[in-house]
Amino acid sequence: MDSRPARAAFLEQLTADGVPYMFGNPGTVEQGFLDELRHFPDLEYILTLHETVAVGMADGHARATRRPTVVQLHSGVGLGNGIGMLYQAMRGHAPLVVVVGEAGLRYEAMEAQMAADLVGMARPVTKWATRVVDPDSTLRVLRRAFKVAGTPPYGPVLVVLPADVMDRHTSEEAVPVVYPDTASAPRPEQIAHAAVLLSGARRPIVVAGDGVHFAGAQQELARLAEVWGAEVWGADWAEVNLSVEHPAYAGQLGHMFGESSRRVTGAADAVLLCGTYALPEVFPALDGVFGKGVPVVHIDLDTDAIAKNHPVDLGLAADPKRTLALLAGALDERMSDEEREAAAERLRLGAAERARDRAEAAEHVRENAAAQDLPHLAFAEELAARLPEDAVLFDESLTAGPALFGPLRAAVPGHWHQTRGGSLGVGIPGALGAQLAHPERTVVGFTGDGGSMYTFQALWTAARHGIGAKLVICNNSSYKLLEDNIEQYWREQDIPAHAQPEIFDLSRPAIDFSALSRSLGVPAVRVEKPSQVQGAVAEALAHPGPFLIDLVTGRGKGQ
Repeated sequence: MDSRPARAAFLEQLTADGVPYMFGNPGTVEQGFLDELRHFPDLEYILTLHETVAVGMADGHARATRRPTVVQLHSGVGLGNGIGMLYQAMRGHAPLVVVVGEAGLRYEAMEAQMAADLVGMARPVTKWATRVVDPDSTLRVLRRAFKVAGTPPYGPVLVVLPADVMDRHTSEEAVPVVYPDTASAPRPEQIAHAAVLLSGARRPIVVAGDGVHFAGAQQELARLAEVWGAEVWGADWAEVNLSVEHPAYAGQLGHMFGESSRRVTGAADAVLLCGTYALPEVFPALDGVFGKGVPVVHIDLDTDAIAKNHPVDLGLAADPKRTLALLAGALDERMSDEEREAAAERLRLGAAERARDRAEAAEHVRENAAAQDLPHLAFAEELAARLPEDAVLFDESLTAGPALFGPLRAAVPGHWHQTRGGSLGVGIPGALGAQLAHPERTVVGFTGDGGSMYTFQALWTAARHGIGAKLVICNNSSYKLLEDNIEQYWREQDIPAHAQPEIFDLSRPAIDFSALSRSLGVPAVRVEKPSQVQGAVAEALAHPGPFLIDLVTGRGKGQ
């Protein structure tokens, strides 16, 4: 292999792996390899105005493709700006390869401007973090980074590229990364043991998460739930692991408070965990998550997740797709005709009860929207009627979600992605990344008025690169989720209800999202009343480029 600068070899490696985009915000210490991009026309640099946007777009692209996506950040300040979104990517198992430039090894002892322990900064929010110290190991390190990011459990990795190392020559060859096959299955006796533990249950539940999606195990999860007659509850669930229209789908466990989840998990007489851990709330229950003596089986390719917080009776480090199929078969073999009939009846009765609950909730939403003359329910219904079947939805609607995602059902794998990890601002850049992954599809991203302001400058990137996602600001002029959470806190602490903190209010001064959007090159309309819905949806879907809708979902103080 001919010798060339490591900065060029780095880009050759990305090309060898078919990387289409590098998301980033440029800096001086990365200028060497960024200048080389002119020789690599198949690798497009997606320019963002802030590092949170770069990481958020890469997160959306990685989730939509399930392939490692490349992000470039600038030294310590750029990495610092991107840390929050890297945490989001880590919690959501997004396979990101983050490259960060620094001035050079020769300046190690100088404490120079912008110098920082980049590897140390990144370790808490990455699966692996390292630094290239020899040009002849540049590609070896990069291939390892791609392999680590793209092997379950997926996650972000960081590679520091010192400028003086990148300027030195290497003859290392660029060859494609090889990813290990992780489609392993448990031994037959382990499957039999799991079936013995779980059989005979009358109140079984499955607690599932995005490991099901990553494994492509949605059909196998549905089959197991049908055989076992089990409700399926989501935890760390931000993909379509089971269609919300499936009779076994029971909903999401509590994201915020463990007591909410324990009311479900503690009532079961057998529990199967798959593709998640127990349990990922902000304030989790410390004990008593499962009933005393209740058998618990856990399936995951993430060995760290198994029995992470609470004991289980059997842990299977194995591919969810193959394991769920084998377990469904083993359970079916053990069941009598009476048990099969009981399982089917449990599903039927549970589905009917949940359908009644959904109908009551939908009627409450409709009455509330009508009483306040709010347009969001009519908007969701109009959008659902007009969207093509292959549309992709990226959901950071938070408190507006129950109204919007009644009509907009999360039913098809790969067609709905929800925010995860707890950091605000992923809705707009995530939708743009998904649109780049699926340029032929209609992509609609939802965010809140508060969350949008973390990454609103992503609209400039959408306009510059012609990324045609449709973006919806769910505007209630407040941090509504904080208002809901503090009310629950008051109840738990026996604090009398009182006026909400003023710091949760975003209505003073009112933000003109339409004007902001237009100033960044993206046309926009504001929808305040149901009568404005039809025209706004038609205009957005007909527009060939990015388009924003400022959708009023609540009235702020003084409005």
